[in-house]
Amino acid sequence: MPIGRSQRRAERRTKVAVLFADRTDRALDLLELVEMAWHDAYGEVTPTEEVIDDILVLSEGSLRLLIRWARLSVTDRRDVKVEADKFRSGRPGDGEGG
Repeated sequence: MPIGRSQRRAERRTKVAVLFADRTDRALDLLELVEMAWHDAYGEVTPTEEVIDDILVLSEGSLRLLIRWARLSVTDRRDVKVEADKFRSGRPGDGEGG
């Protein structure tokens, strides 16, 4: 059964709150914009949770970095995946999303 945007938002709230605390709603708003852009760019309702997780891990709890990685995820999700994998493995990445 398909789920709606509000349900996806609710399901993401906990993992977003871990990183963004009192800025959780702002971060969730941005992820909602990513969904809208994703739909326009790819015709899919939402990016996969793997893409969302990559954006979140690269943000390191910074709204500035969340914006940067969210934008890049829509324009070139492969770059985000590569950087997220580097980050998770402890290898140096560019940290700024281009």
